[in-house]
Amino acid sequence: MQVHADLRILLVRRNREHVEEHGVSLDEFEAVVCAPLRIEISRSSDRRVAFGYGDDGRKLVCVYEMIDKATILPVTAYEVEE
Repeated sequence: MQVHADLRILLVRRNREHVEEHGVSLDEFEAVVCAPLRIEISRSSDRRVAFGYGDDGRKLVCVYEMIDKATILPVTAYEVEE
């Protein structure tokens, strides 16, 4: 999935399922990762965590790995309370 001219999301079935099983669409994942409110590094997994809002206003957390400078591998995504 090409996200941005310089960035793409590598979709693997298992990772796609982890995102979608929490009610987050791939389009929402893409929007949050490409234009996050903030990004942190997880202390437990050392993965990047992007925070943003879904299409319906839910606050979302999107966890991913940077494979290289231009490729993201989704790990999971879920809604968090305000």
